[in-house]
Amino acid sequence: MINNLKPGRILSIDAFRGITILVMIFVNSVAGVQGIPAWMQHAHAAEDRMTFVDVVFPAFLFIVGMSIPFAINSRLAKGDSFWKLQQHIGWRTVGLWVLGIFMVNTEEMNAAATGMSVALWSLLFYVCAILVWNVYTFKQSWISWCFKGAGIAGLIILGIIYRGGNGSERLAPQWWGILGLIGWAYLYACIFYQWFKGNANAIMLMIAVCIGYYILCKQPFIHKGEWSWIASQSRNAAHTSIVLSGMLLTLFYFDEDLDLKGRRLFSKICGFFVLLMMSALLLRPAYEISKIRATPSWCLYSAAICVVIFSLLYILIDVKQVGKWTAFFRPAGSNPLLTYILPDIVYFGMMLAGISLPAVLNQGVPGILWCGCFAVLMLLLVKGLNKLGIRLQL
Repeated sequence: MINNLKPGRILSIDAFRGITILVMIFVNSVAGVQGIPAWMQHAHAAEDRMTFVDVVFPAFLFIVGMSIPFAINSRLAKGDSFWKLQQHIGWRTVGLWVLGIFMVNTEEMNAAATGMSVALWSLLFYVCAILVWNVYTFKQSWISWCFKGAGIAGLIILGIIYRGGNGSERLAPQWWGILGLIGWAYLYACIFYQWFKGNANAIMLMIAVCIGYYILCKQPFIHKGEWSWIASQSRNAAHTSIVLSGMLLTLFYFDEDLDLKGRRLFSKICGFFVLLMMSALLLRPAYEISKIRATPSWCLYSAAICVVIFSLLYILIDVKQVGKWTAFFRPAGSNPLLTYILPDIVYFGMMLAGISLPAVLNQGVPGILWCGCFAVLMLLLVKGLNKLGIRLQL
């Protein structure tokens, strides 16, 4: 093992993940509602501000970082070799890239050129994704591989027949999508974590390096000639800084070798929070707050917010032992990928069936209330799917 982490599942992390997913479903749904207030919308690219909506994606990145030390140490404890561990990390990264690319391309699909409706193509994609990444419990492993093979074949076929734009564009990463961006940040964070053997000081340094890399990429000379390729990774570096911030918080709270308890732990967490806030404040005049541009100030403010939210959950759930209320979020927290794609499956299923919501649910307060109910319904549906044995794992 790299770090001596606290054993067992951490309920506060599961709760943080489940709450984030609930809010994600809500904000994605409410984005299509007319007449909602500005604080419930994403800030535009040219604006120097952020809303709670703009913290949902970095919260996912932060939680990915919190989970990496547990995941890597668990696999090493089970006896995984170095190369087997890299194979697992690579497979998970590719899975996130593939899912992200497919989901992004549904937005630009040319149904006539593809030969089927957007709804049908998308639903077939999600069926194939479930076949590939479902956790099977068959005693004979070959049965599981038959299902996975069918899913992979289906994805290949759907990718080949896909046409976008004017009918000539192929399936391609126009941008990586949310899952694809998480994949890049996850990959880099795993590399750094293993490279520095989970050393907290080195992880702190790499957060600064990632922010510095972004700043370097914004310098005029980088966009000229032979240096231009460097700038292509600026957003990924910024996102990685958030993942590393989550990783560092895990080490502060749960690495027993650091022996941070009581006042020492409190002072360490407070110091980390103040450092994030002060760095964001100092960088803001030059780099405005913007989720769309993945600016350093947005990354650091978002990470600071996540530090506070998780710390409050940790005190309430793990310290005060007030955790019964988290039972509602646990199914989503333990099956986040299925919960993430489920609203899209419902949306495209309704589209294929020709079902649409009443106009009153697409505007104003009724629309906001419906989106809240829809988010809760999705978490209840995931709970039922968990009982049916549908659980996705990259």
